[in-house]
Amino acid sequence: MATITAPTSRAALPGALRHRAVGKLALLALAAAVLVPLLAGRWGSGSWPHALTVGLDKPLSAASDWVIDNRDSHPLFLYFFGYVSNAVVLSVRAVYLTLLAAGWAGVTVFGALLAWRFAGVRLAAGTAAAFLACGVLGMWVPTMQTLALMVVAVLASVLVGLLLGLAAGLSDRLDRALRPVLDTMQVLPAFAYLLPVVLVFGIGVPAAVLATVVYAAPPMARLTALGLRGADPEVLEAVESLGATRRQRLLTARIPLARKELLLGLNQTIMMALSMAVIASVIGAGGLGDRVYQALASVDVGAALSAGIPIVLLAVVLDRVTAAAGQATEAADRPRTIGWPYALAVTVAVALAARLLGRLDWPASWSLDIAEPVNHAVDWMTAHLYSGVPVVGGTADWAGHFTTWVLDPVRGGLQWLPWWSVLLVVAALAWLIGTWRTALTAVLAMAAIGVLGVWSPALDTLSQVLAAVAVTLVLGFATGIAAARSDRVERALRPVLDVFQTMPQFVYLIPVVALFGVGRAPAVAAAVVYALPAVVRITAQGLRQVDPAALESARSLGATGRQQLWQVQLPLARRALLLAVNQGVVLVLAVVIIGGLVGGGALGYDVAFGLAQGDLATGLVAGAAIVCLGLMLDRVTQPTARRPGKGA
Repeated sequence: MATITAPTSRAALPGALRHRAVGKLALLALAAAVLVPLLAGRWGSGSWPHALTVGLDKPLSAASDWVIDNRDSHPLFLYFFGYVSNAVVLSVRAVYLTLLAAGWAGVTVFGALLAWRFAGVRLAAGTAAAFLACGVLGMWVPTMQTLALMVVAVLASVLVGLLLGLAAGLSDRLDRALRPVLDTMQVLPAFAYLLPVVLVFGIGVPAAVLATVVYAAPPMARLTALGLRGADPEVLEAVESLGATRRQRLLTARIPLARKELLLGLNQTIMMALSMAVIASVIGAGGLGDRVYQALASVDVGAALSAGIPIVLLAVVLDRVTAAAGQATEAADRPRTIGWPYALAVTVAVALAARLLGRLDWPASWSLDIAEPVNHAVDWMTAHLYSGVPVVGGTADWAGHFTTWVLDPVRGGLQWLPWWSVLLVVAALAWLIGTWRTALTAVLAMAAIGVLGVWSPALDTLSQVLAAVAVTLVLGFATGIAAARSDRVERALRPVLDVFQTMPQFVYLIPVVALFGVGRAPAVAAAVVYALPAVVRITAQGLRQVDPAALESARSLGATGRQQLWQVQLPLARRALLLAVNQGVVLVLAVVIIGGLVGGGALGYDVAFGLAQGDLATGLVAGAAIVCLGLMLDRVTQPTARRPGKGA
């Protein structure tokens, strides 16, 4: 009877109100008509009322002081965190010494053989070329430091992710409990939680590795749970009918069936761990990240590029090898090109030969210093492109105009709005795209920012995110449509998008600082470049997956190419386009926060200041506000599927 009553009551409504979105808007308008006069009479100003804030300075400062005072004496630090720290240091040192013992020739040969085993000769040659390029750039030792850190961090991330994924995949209760934790870990930009890690472990390798684990473990956990829950029920039923225990079913059926998801999780974990390499340098990770960070601090674009190129090369190689390993699982009859014992034997032989010849270290005479010519090129660009270009103006002029005409008005408008009107707008957007639970979560997240006392800087950050997302969507949708409608454009864009998607976040700051200087506009530009590849790929894929029968029907009715796009492809690809918006927002927020290091200000600056000064109150409050802002933006841009028979 319940399924009959709902349509009957809806049919009794006026025609316009039968539409779900119109009904929601009518309810919101009614609520606003009641609430707005009350709120305006009590709190008419735009800023968040001081009476509704909660000061966390004293408790956080007390917690920080307690940790500092007891770090060397309390049993928790001596017998738990101390052992964890020592284990991380010993593991990273063991891997680093092993890489140095293998020498540049041994590491290059082993990497090439590993790529050959999974993907063939072409990727093997590319892997060897990538390692040799790291040496030619004079970055062999920093590359090995970064690689050692990544090996330990990835292994720890995979272990933690597997354990969490197994728990979530085998238990509905644990899955519901872990979901908000993983959501928070993924929404929280990596830069925001460095301060608590540093407070506990101090500056150095342990803090860098553990921060990387927190950042890189969620994809492994999510994909592991997805693979276990997506196992073929018929196969599991057949295994159970043979009398297999729960443990046997897990080891012989569930995990093998989830192998593709597990390898995809490994790929994502490696990429996210490598993207943390530069960010972790802020807390003493060393390696390539430290070189990039120090070069950016002194605006030495040449030195930053010398260290940034090896990071990109490592990212591309590791992405290709792990992706090829995942594809190899789909071809069970694919012949093995080389075995592990042979690869190890060849590596050991090459390393011994290099040691006997005294060639373990990369020869200094083979290195090429690109910093000086790059800086000369940057100086030329600064002199000729930075300002004073006839008609079009220079890059500094563009940055200034964008700040004056876009960023300042958006920030001013947001900060001028009464705080309660911002909450009403957030509620309306979240409810229209999702359910009332979605709207409630988004409103509570936004209100928490005001309670934390960082309403104004959060709106500053939000203005940068909105501006960057707008530019990203315009460019991304246009490029994605072009790629979906032309195979030639798609083939030309593929290698560019591959490189841009594998570059760590920090590396994007190098060219924008060279072109635009420092400020909010460069932070927005870096965010746009970082988020653009994901938006282009999702848009193109969504348009290409539109039902061909629908397009054929439109053609048979005489629809032009433009009509097919606007009336068939875009409406049918709505979910993919909304996903592109959601991913664009999340990726933009991550880089806008890092942009605080290059003049972006707002919450990113507060996190950086708190980290540099050891100010837990400032850094942690800003980090919590970033989590809330990310959660709100995620809910506002992510459609929520309604359960059958349930209303919004």
